[in-house]
This record gives sequence, structure tokens and C-alpha cells, in this order.
Amino acid sequence: MATAASAPVSTATVRVSNIPPSAVAKKLLAFFDSAVAAAGAEYACEIAAARRGWLSRGNGIVQFDSTAAATLAAELASSGRLPRFLGSLLSVSPAPADLLPRAPDHSLRTAGARLLVGNRIAEREFEAADSWDGVRVEVIPGKRRIDLYLDHDSQMYRLEVFFEDIRNCYKCSFNGAGAILLQLIYAPRICTTISGPAVYSRFSDDRFHACKEDVKFTWVRALDFTPNHSFGKCSTLALVLDGAPGNSLMEFVGPSSKVVPLVDCLTGCSVSYEVLFRLNSLVHMGKIVAKHVNAGLFKALEEIPVHISRRIFEKMSKLERAHSRKRSHNALLSSKTEGEGKLMMCYRIHITPSKTYCLGPEEEVSNYVVKHHKKYASDFARVTFVDEDRSKLFPDAISARTGRGFFSQPLKTGLYYRILSILKEGFSIGPKKYEFLAFSASQLCGSSVWMFVSNDSLKAEDIRSWMGHFEEIRSVSNSSRQTVEILPWDVEEIPDIEVTTDGTKHIFSDGIGKISEKFAKDVAYEIGLDPTNPPSAFQISMKKFESKSTMFNITSWSKPQPRYMNREIISLLSTLGISDEIFELMQQDDMRELDEMLTNREAALSVLGKIGSTETKTASKMLLQGYEPSLEPYLLMILKAHQDNRLTDIRTRCKIHVPKGRVLIGCLDETGELKYGQVYIRITKNSKEQKDNGQPYFLKIMGKTKQQLLLEKLQYRKILVSILVTSECLKLSMTMDCMLTTWLIVFPQRGERPHPNECSGGDLDGDLYFITWDEKLIPEKVDSPMDYTAARPRIMDHVITLEEIQKYFVDYMINSLGAISTAHLVHADRHPMKARSPECLQLAALHSMAVDFAKSGAPAEMPQSLRPREYPDFMERWDKPMYISNGALGKLYRAAASRMQSSPAPSFAQPNPVFDPDLEVPGFEEFLESAEECYDLYTEKLSALMGHYGVEHEDKILTGNIRNRLLYLKKDNKRYFEMKDRIIDSVEGLHKEARGWFTSCPKAEAPRRASAWYRVSYHPDHRRREKKRFWSFPWIICDELLKIKESNNGDDPLQSHLSVENIH
Repeated sequence: MATAASAPVSTATVRVSNIPPSAVAKKLLAFFDSAVAAAGAEYACEIAAARRGWLSRGNGIVQFDSTAAATLAAELASSGRLPRFLGSLLSVSPAPADLLPRAPDHSLRTAGARLLVGNRIAEREFEAADSWDGVRVEVIPGKRRIDLYLDHDSQMYRLEVFFEDIRNCYKCSFNGAGAILLQLIYAPRICTTISGPAVYSRFSDDRFHACKEDVKFTWVRALDFTPNHSFGKCSTLALVLDGAPGNSLMEFVGPSSKVVPLVDCLTGCSVSYEVLFRLNSLVHMGKIVAKHVNAGLFKALEEIPVHISRRIFEKMSKLERAHSRKRSHNALLSSKTEGEGKLMMCYRIHITPSKTYCLGPEEEVSNYVVKHHKKYASDFARVTFVDEDRSKLFPDAISARTGRGFFSQPLKTGLYYRILSILKEGFSIGPKKYEFLAFSASQLCGSSVWMFVSNDSLKAEDIRSWMGHFEEIRSVSNSSRQTVEILPWDVEEIPDIEVTTDGTKHIFSDGIGKISEKFAKDVAYEIGLDPTNPPSAFQISMKKFESKSTMFNITSWSKPQPRYMNREIISLLSTLGISDEIFELMQQDDMRELDEMLTNREAALSVLGKIGSTETKTASKMLLQGYEPSLEPYLLMILKAHQDNRLTDIRTRCKIHVPKGRVLIGCLDETGELKYGQVYIRITKNSKEQKDNGQPYFLKIMGKTKQQLLLEKLQYRKILVSILVTSECLKLSMTMDCMLTTWLIVFPQRGERPHPNECSGGDLDGDLYFITWDEKLIPEKVDSPMDYTAARPRIMDHVITLEEIQKYFVDYMINSLGAISTAHLVHADRHPMKARSPECLQLAALHSMAVDFAKSGAPAEMPQSLRPREYPDFMERWDKPMYISNGALGKLYRAAASRMQSSPAPSFAQPNPVFDPDLEVPGFEEFLESAEECYDLYTEKLSALMGHYGVEHEDKILTGNIRNRLLYLKKDNKRYFEMKDRIIDSVEGLHKEARGWFTSCPKAEAPRRASAWYRVSYHPDHRRREKKRFWSFPWIICDELLKIKESNNGDDPLQSHLSVENIH
């Protein structure tokens, strides 16, 4: 009996089952053509075939001309009115996605339109650069995009315009004909067709595929095909339509912002490069119309000093856009007059398939190579290759697999050669020509490189020669991976500890060395830590090549870090038998504490301690001093920002805190006491853990704790949770007792295989390991560790050339690491065997290969059969077909989303009154004027930062937690967290500068001056001046204010039972 869902079909496609084995696609196409003739026609169909023998599976997909026809087909089947097909009653149900990307209704498509590309140079004036007739327009709401099909020089092209990329959509007229004007943020994605005997097409001539149009080709990404690069120079499309879907188009698109092309200094004019770069930034933000950048403007800029021009540009960045546009997400960063310190100004350039974007200059942590050549700092630039919307380029855009079979080769698209050409030949902005310099391993993952403007005194080749001697390196991957990483120094050579097992050599001391106590204290002092209590371990760069540099650089060190579970860890633990209820209870506890943090000081301190970042220190000190979270404006603002961010992390990333857990850096047992299967761990308990005596895994030694279990550094690469228990080791214990801080996990130097290698192929060069002593999270059984032996590097028979390194960079962009990780998570969620499923095991091996690509140069390509066709609801991939996940991650996601909707956090409101009289010191009046000046300067600089990063509220810029971030940052967490780090570094740099204003005055004035700073920020007499106030200004000198508070209040009883150890 035929059954089907009778719900309306949202696409023009249905699933069909119970298809007779003898049926062919053309007959099924004709059958539905006749059955739904009243509502429309069928467009294409596909019958699923078994690979072996190419037999029909008895089910398929049918795509119609309209959703009405698809709905009618489903209704006819569900009511039993659909005729039999070759004697069988077909079952019809809605399909989540179409076979071919196409408008789902006649009202959303048209042919015979005219397309013009150009710029809107005035309110009612459009300047066209190119035009085409006979353009087909398809509006596809399901994919949230508009497809424009056109012919150019006998070649078919498709322009993809996403709704989010449209700033404004206007109805207008061209020579009396109706038209639609689309003002774009980003250039459209351009695709072209390729065909031929070696090209695989889904709709080829076979019995299981049929389509009413000729689609025997494959679409691949293409570059701007216009002679004058019109799509790169222009940002507006005009569609002249004849009975086209104008109203439907207007309904789906929404507003956003705009970018415009590069401008160059005109002949006969001369302005500094900083002025030219900042002018381009203003043009990109829409503050200046490109048409108005003329000789008159350049002549005016010539007569203005650079520092005055800089201030003008900063003021202009705060103005509304031209043509009454919405406020830009980009604004110029206020520059510091001093160039010293850990921050530097950096030019950033984003290159898309069609355009080049100038960003900044903006602050970031200084790079040693740039600092060494600081005389030419303005000639360095970070260049990132991105898609048109500035999101990460997908591998398929660079290299498309157009054939099937083991010997089929991927097709390198025009974008591959565009990137390679830019790396080889460079590019120019104004008078400067940027040349390829180098890239680090982290830049390689982010499709980013350093480029440099060579001059007579210093060339890019000179910098590379100064960095190191690479002549002996024969592997392209090694040659590039170390080019801008930390450089070596003179050290004592210590033999490695090696063991050969079953023909495989394992290095137990891989990535680790020793440091003397005296030198450790010197290093701690240089990096701003307490030299009397130095870290127990530092992460440094290993010696990979010869270099003249003797600089000792530190990338990280051992420190207390709270532990969170994420999707990958939960997925693997669920595979190993940990019940879903355990994760749900932990998430409930996390969210309950977040609900209480705005009204309860202990809850607030606990949450801040779990965050463990530097920007929480001031808030923690204020809570310890006795301030109530709901009564102090600055404190409430910071707590609310962190609460929002944590709730979002729980919903979108399943980031759940593990109270009985830590993240520790791995090191080697130098005493040789530990046996295979043993580890040594020492941590410091926080106040909550000290109250919990029911923890048999710990032994107390001199008031500190050691010994416990290890949960390995969980990754995708197979299920492994090694449980190791320590025993008493006298020498090792005495060694650790000499260290005031440890925060280490010590691994043995004996055994058949290093434990770090068993833990997802880790080593001791700074890898972090997740430990827990929560019995609920420890599985009863574990799987054997996977073999993580990386592929051998490709060894060349000659010195690696610069061209080979550049080619290697582009080849790495084809690496499918992100797609493999996502696919592993999807298959583990859907398959009954979870992460033990064959698909996951195959993906685990591919993931290991993809991770090692930077070392081995061997790429990992994911087969089409492993690519997910549907995505779980917890991934929120709204542009893809989705299903409701019944696994642990789906339950956690829906529980978090439901709780956030049903119990929204209290809306942020400034408490009233807010002025604290305890912070008033007699004599503050004489410092009010200077305090006002400092406050105004701080406001100006912080506002410039907020404008640059598109942040509207003070709490977001202080914490870096940007909720409504741009789409490309939502898609790419790595780039978002990199930007967050830059924001926090920039704010910290500004706060350090402001503290310098304060400490530059006599120490005896400090209390009165601090009181004046507080008064100009908080007192109603001063707050009336401006609608928007910055509460953070006085708390830059938090310690001074809290001294005043303490002296006026006496000892606070809160200090007796709350400890800063809550911060750990």
C-alpha cells in the first residue's frame, strides 16, 4: 500500500520508493509528466543504483518544475490516487534538497534578461562597465542565492549571488524597462562549465538518469572573465527584466554593507603610503565613493601632515556611510605614537578570486622577524587568500574532481593558478610591489602568507637568508613549515631516547629538552612572569635548520587551565559507553551556575575561574573586594558578556566544563623511574576541590596533590582513552618538589611505544593532555591505539626552490582537513556503531594524513562517498539538508537551545545609583581636569577600536566576544579566535598606555588621581555630558581603586573564605 507524507513540499523534489527493478529514468520522467500535468511538469529524475551489477535499488528522486507539482505528486500518492507505474504503487515523500540547483517555482525564474555590471556613482546614476543579453535568472530560496546564467565568448558562466552578500535591492527602470539594482558587499562567485569524455557528469546517458535539459557537464569555479575585470572593479548589478521575478527577488534579499575597488595615487600627486592605504580602507568601508577620489582630493592630502591626515581618517571612520548606508564593520584603528612594546601595526590584505581588500593597519602581537627589521615594518603585510565573501576557500574551488575512478586526476581551476601567480609575481598597491616572503605552519592552515616590499637596502631574499640556511632541507614541507617560526640558539646537544618496536623507531624524547633553573627564572622575568616562581616547562621552537640568530623565543608555558569537553570528545566518550545522561547532567550544572552568576558572587567567581583568561582578573578582584555583581555597572557588564559567550558556546559547540579535570602540558620523566603504563601528575586544587575529600586518586604531599588518571588528548583519529595510574617514585617526587609550580603530566621514557604517541600521535613539543578523575567519564573498556605513523616526506634530489615552496602552499589549500572532521562527526552521530563505524575509521585515517600534510607533504582527499548528504541539527547548517540528531550531541543541543529560549538571561540594564562614595578621596578636585582629558582620549581610542572591529558595545570589545559577527567569521572559528586575540591584545595595549598616563605622575598623588578618574566616569554630574559612557576607564587602575575601597571599608570578611584559587 502506498504511503507518503502529506505535508507541503518546501522544495520541488520528492523521494520515490517502490520503483520496479526494470524501470528506467526516462519512463519515470514521462509517468510523472502525465500524472501531475495539471500543476506542472517533471524536470529531472534519478534512480538509485547498486554499485555492484548496476542494479536498481528500487528508490529514487524526482525533481519537478515547481513545488506545486511536487506537492500534488505527494498528495496523489498519499491518497491512493496516483496511477500505478509498471504495475507498482509508488510511495512519494518530500525530499530535503533538489537534484539540480534550480528555482523551485516559475515565479522565481526568468530567461531573456539583460545584465549590467557597474557602479552606482550617485543617488540616481549608474555607470555600466559591461553588459550581457539573454541572461537566465534563478532565485533559489533554499540555498539563499540568485543564479545568473550567461554566455560570454561561446562559454557558459554562472554567477552566484548570495542573499547575505546583497547590501540593498532597488526597483528602478532602464530606458523605460523594469529593472532591479543589486548593490553587493562582495563580488559574485563565478563558475563555468567543462565537459568531455574524461569529465564525469551526474546526468550522463544511462538508464538511471534523465533530465529535460542538456546537463552533461560539470560546473567548476572560474575567475573574472571580463576584459576589464569588471567584477573585480564594480560592486553593483542591474537586471533589466521582462516579466521577471522582481517582487520575489525583493522579498528574499536583505541589507548589509559594501566594498569597492582599489584606488591608486594619480599621476603628478604624491602622498605617503600610509595615507594611500588608509584611503583605500575608507573606500572599502563606503565612507568615500571611489568616483570622488580625484586629483583634488590627492592635492589636498599632499598639503596635510601625515599625523593630521591620520586623525582625519579616524574621525571619518566614525561617520555614517555614503548614501545613508548602515554603519561599517570596518573602521580605522587609532595608532599609538610609540612603536615599542609587544604590539605592532600590521597591514592586512585579503585577496579573493575577483578583488583585493586593504584592511587596517591594525595592531597585533609583534613578530620577531618584523621587529628585527623594524625600519621597514610598514613594508610587511599579511596576505590571506579567501573566497568572495572573505570566508575560507573550499578545496573544490581550487581543485575540482571532474572524473571518476582510481586514476582520475583533479582539475586545477583558474583560481589555483591565480593564487600561484600572485605568489610568484607579487602584486602592487600604489607605488609598492609586494613579493612573497614566507609563511609559518599556522599561516599555512589559514591560507595566509607574509609578503614584503623589497628595496635597494633590503630584499625578501635577504630576510630569508637572515632567518636560516635551508640548503640542506630536501623536503618542501619542512622547508616551508619552519620559515617564520621561532629561531634556534646555541644549546647543549642531548641524545634522543629511541626504541625500535616491530621495525618502527619511536623517539620517547621527541620535541623536549632541558632548561636550567637560573635560565628559567630569567625567561620568566623577560616574558612578564614572576621570576621567583617560574613555570615548570616552556614550549619553544625546535632546531630544524642552521641560522645566525641566537634569539630564544617562547610560545607557551605550563599554567593552570580548566578543562572543557567539546563535540569531538563527547562523541568519542559516547562511543566508549558513557551514557548521554552524564553529559546532560553536567551541562545542566554548567547552565545553572551561569544563571546564578549575575546575582551570586561565588557563582560569578567560579565562572570567571573556569574561563581562565586575563580579561577576567579585574572582575575577579572586584568580586573578592565585596562588590555585588548586579549593582556595579562595569562588573555587571563584564559578567553579562561572559555569560552570553558561555551560553553560546554550550549551544553551538557543546563546550561543557569538567570540574574534575585539567589540561596539562606533557614532559618526560628524566629520572627514568616511571614504567610503561605509569604517569606522574601534580596539580593545585582549587577551593571547591579542597573541600571534596572523596577523591582517592590524589595523595597529599606538603599541602599539594599528585597522582591521578589520564584521559588522552582526544582527537578524531580512532577511539583511544588510555587510563594510566602512577605509583610512588621517590626521585621523581623529589624532583617535582623542587618546582614551585608544576601543572605537568610526566610520561615514562620506557616501553614499546611512547604514551604521547598512543594519544592521537602526540609528542612532547607542547602538546596538551586532558586529564580527569571523574569516574563517570572513565569508560570501562578502551580500544587499542591507532598507528599514527605519518607518511614519509617527499624527498627531492635538489635544493628546494622558492617556486616549489609557493606551489606547496597552494597545494595545501586543497587539503580537506575541515571537511574530514565534519564528516567524521556526522557519521559518528548517525551510525549505530558511532565512531567505530567503517566510515569513521576510514575518516580517522584520512584525518591523520591531513594533519600531517604540513610535515609530510602527502595530501588527504576525502572520497565523495564519505561526504555527508544531510547534517545534524546541532551543526545549524541551515543552507544544507538537515536531520534531527538522536545522539548525545543532538540532545545536548536541543536542551541548551530550549533553556536559552524559555529562560532568557535578564536584559542588561545599568544599575542606579551607580556612584560609590567609598572611592572618593579628599583633594580629588584638583585632578578632575586632567582626568577629563585622559577619559576623552581613552574614549576616542577605544571608540576607534570598536569601529575597526564592528563592535557596538563596550563589553564586546573588552572581552573580544563578538556575538553578531560577520558571516565569514561565523563559518571560520580559527579566524574568529585569531581576531579575538588581536582585539584583546589591542585593548590590553590601550590599557597599558592608559596606565602609563596614570603612573607618570608622582606616587603620592595616586589615590586622589584615581578618585578623579573614577568620578569623571561614574558621577552623575559628569555622566550627563554624553549618552554613551565607558565604564571600563577607571578600572584600568583597578588595584589603586580597590586599595581606596579597602581603606574606607576595613577588612572585608569575604577575603577569609574566598581565594584567588577559584581562578584556577
